[in-house]
Amino acid sequence: MATVTQYSAVNLIADAKVDPDRWSRVPDEATIDRAVGAIEARNVRVVRTATADGARQTLLDLIPEGAEVMNGSSTTLNEIGYEQLLKENPKGWRDYHAVITAENDDQKREALRRRGVAADWFLSGVQAIAATGELVGCDKTGSRVGAWPYSAGHLVLVSGVNKIAPTLDDALARCWEYALPVEQQRAKRVYGMSSEIGNIVILEEEMARDRVTLILIGESLGY
Repeated sequence: MATVTQYSAVNLIADAKVDPDRWSRVPDEATIDRAVGAIEARNVRVVRTATADGARQTLLDLIPEGAEVMNGSSTTLNEIGYEQLLKENPKGWRDYHAVITAENDDQKREALRRRGVAADWFLSGVQAIAATGELVGCDKTGSRVGAWPYSAGHLVLVSGVNKIAPTLDDALARCWEYALPVEQQRAKRVYGMSSEIGNIVILEEEMARDRVTLILIGESLGY
């Protein structure tokens, strides 16, 4: 079962003044099937799971024992219980994010962040999925999407099916008209300041076989 936090979309959308009926609906099964086929045609492995619990177990099964793992900030990862999985850490993963947060020197921490996007296993949410197969990520600084095109040895993306949009144009619009306003509300509550989109990455076609996996969850998760 998904874990709803104070920063889940349900607790932010009213202040964000967005339209979840337009931008965060669970599509019908035929639409999901078409999207999965289009994504896989772009050399991205798709693992479907019905629930957040299933997604967490998929991560545990997918990432090998003792692997170096790093994650970008992701409400979806929080909602599937990834933080708890890291605490329990039954496979002895090397948590690079913990290394970064333990560093108090600003310059050294920034250098570690740059190294983090090249982790062997990098986990991230997505902001939108085009039913035509493109995966879209955006963030302010690049600390998350910098791993997408090349840097990460293995890229594992997690998403609810609610992020599927009909076309690439719709997926990009979802970033600006839904994900950004909701993220701005989260940033105000966490950091006391707003946010913005500084970087957008479109995963159009992955060239390296078996590098990118999308765990697609049959629930409404993240934003």
